This record gives sequence, C-alpha cells and structure tokens, in this order.
Amino acid sequence: MIIVTGATGKLGRQVVERLLTRVPAGQVGVSVRDPQKAQAFADLGVRVRRGDFTDADSLAHSFEGASQVLIVSVDKMGEETVRDHRAAIDGAVAAGARRILYTSQMGAGATSHFQACRDHAATEDALRASGVPFTSLRNGFYAASALQLAGPGLAAGEIALPADGAVTWTAHADLAEATAVILADEGRFDGPTPPLTGAQALTFGDIARLATEVTGRTITRTTVPDPQYRQDLLGHGAPAEVAGQLLGIFAASRAGEFTAVDPTLATLLGREPLGLRTVLREHLAQEAVR
Repeated sequence: MIIVTGATGKLGRQVVERLLTRVPAGQVGVSVRDPQKAQAFADLGVRVRRGDFTDADSLAHSFEGASQVLIVSVDKMGEETVRDHRAAIDGAVAAGARRILYTSQMGAGATSHFQACRDHAATEDALRASGVPFTSLRNGFYAASALQLAGPGLAAGEIALPADGAVTWTAHADLAEATAVILADEGRFDGPTPPLTGAQALTFGDIARLATEVTGRTITRTTVPDPQYRQDLLGHGAPAEVAGQLLGIFAASRAGEFTAVDPTLATLLGREPLGLRTVLREHLAQEAVR
C-alpha cells in the first residue's frame, strides 16, 4: 500500500488525486491529522487513518501495511520541523516500508541561506541513516510562493521586495503529477532526484513584466533594502524568526541557489511544465471571482 502524509494539504491532496488515476484506490492510504477533512478520499475507497508526526502510535496505525510512504514536508521551519520528519521516517521504517519518499527542495544543503533548505538537508541525512531505500524529491521553488510574495504588489502596481536572483518557480500541479508518476513506478530514483523544475528561471523584475503583459496594467519592480523589509514585516506583526526566514529566500536566490533548470520534470510529465505566465493568469482569474 502507498501511504501519503499531509493528504489534505495543497501538494499532498493533488498527489493523491493524480495517484488515483494510476493505481486502484484500494492500494492507496492517507495519513492525516484530521480524517474528516479527507472524507472525499474515503468515499473513493482510499484508506484514511489519523496520523500525527508527534504521536508514534498514530503513525504505526496509519502506516500499517505500507510498501511506500510519501512524507510531505511540514509547513514550518527549524528544529521542530526536522524532529517531525525524523519521527515520520522512524514510523515508516517501523512499518516495514520498502521505500520512503520525501518532498525536499532544490537547493537543499546544510549551508543554504534559506532555513527550509537546511531543514531539508538534515531530513535527507536522516533518510540516509534510516537504512531504507529512499527518494528525495528535489522540488522546484513553488510558484505559489512567488505569487504570495508579489501579491500585494500585483494589486498596488508595484512589487516592492528585497533584491533577488532568478528562481525556477514551479507549479504545485506539475510537482504533484510527477510525484504520482514516481510513486506508481517504484524505484525510478534512488536518493535525491535532479531538480524538478519549471523551464525558466525568473526574477521578480521578470514577474513584474509578465504581470504587466497579462493584466494590461503597468506593474513595476522596486528594491527594498533588507533591513527595511525586515522592519516592515515586524511592523505588520511578523515574528522576528519569520522575518529572518523570509529574508533567507532572497539571500538564497541572490546566491544562485534556485537558478537550476533541469529537464527531469518535463520528462516525467511527458510535456513542458506550466510556465509562470499560465500560473499567474490562473491566479488572477481566481482572485477576480472572489
């Protein structure tokens, strides 16, 4: 049985949806903190069980009978994140899974400027130490993050952010589909995958130009000094730790940590990945109907 954690989240949900087009529902299980939120999957015949990374007994139950476990990384950063991931790895090992998959990130490394990438590197170390074959999905930086960071500027006509470098922004939908392909074809990758990225690396200046073309409105890009950006975040109630983590994204992009463009994702999909222009259009269309 293929077990997917975090199956009610943005990535995990789409992974399960696409996996169900490739394998029977009876071969899929989900491990979620709130089973009620996964009722739609249960209705399709997917096994739904409660699993919490902080509760080893719940993981033993939700991972029972696992042949593969996909650990979707938690949406936080720091020591607690790595501790949760290690608990999930331990649970998969105890369940007898013959392969563990993990949603890592391009640029994962112990010396990254971005905390999340350091967390991913530590988790990959734990996977290597587990003794179980693993696949670490080096996902491209989520395009949704670019839209989140640029969102206020798209509305105001000015994207005001710290200096950045080019990033290969990649759609959740494409990464979910590729993950389903890899799960259905067990053993395609051992260890970290090549970067699973979109076809083009873009700066926020590029995004401003794309947004101008898509909306027909002039959207400019201005650079905010890092200290000012930090103060602005703190002034809007962001904790100091979060402000530092967000600045880490820009420092890492300036260092070229997210510039890789690799054909592996396109090969897995059998088509070119969605471009940011398409993702931007979909985002603006959704915002228009809200």
